[in-house]
Amino acid sequence: MAFHDLPHTSRPRERLLQHGAAALGDVELLALLLRTGTAGRNVLVMAQDVLDACQGLAGLLHADARTLGQIKGLGGTAKRAELLAVMELARRAMAQQLQQRTLLNHPALVANYLQLHLGHLPHECFAVLFLDSQHQLIQLETLFRGTLNQTSVYPREVALRALHHHAASVVLAHNHPSGQVQPSSADIALTRQLQQALSLLDIRVLDHIIVARGKSLSMAEQGLMPAA
Repeated sequence: MAFHDLPHTSRPRERLLQHGAAALGDVELLALLLRTGTAGRNVLVMAQDVLDACQGLAGLLHADARTLGQIKGLGGTAKRAELLAVMELARRAMAQQLQQRTLLNHPALVANYLQLHLGHLPHECFAVLFLDSQHQLIQLETLFRGTLNQTSVYPREVALRALHHHAASVVLAHNHPSGQVQPSSADIALTRQLQQALSLLDIRVLDHIIVARGKSLSMAEQGLMPAA
């Protein structure tokens, strides 16, 4: 069922134009992108099914073409391509914002950006935000991928990438697939190890952010950063 078959008061397009995009829920916004449902399922029902299959917007933002193709109604290429394009635009827009702003002044934006990249993953990944002398983003790189419980991080590789980007400072980040964001003793020890290695190159470690689905923790904000 398409939008024109829905009752007028239920049409997301009309509500968006009248009240603004913020007035719409996740299902309605997604329905605008999908445009049509399938036989026996109107577009709002289909949008809800997609969100359920992806475990919410965070999962949808990171779904690949193969994953989307397994969802009923997204077997065709057109809708999958449009969703993937919108998701990539969202990531690029946020990266552009960070490249134009001082990261230390926008901790929520940094956390949201890391959520987009790491929060949904079922395995641990370790990433680094490389910053210039004004604490603006040069590049985010995911450097190491581990199991559900552990990631092997090599300070030499972090240092090489920091030198490659001519970074003046870095923000470390990794995810906890368990859903808990409290740092472990190993996380704190790793932070200290990287601080020591990068300090020899006059590169500061400003923070270590841990993300899980829908939440994050800044070790610097919590006073958990080891003394340099």
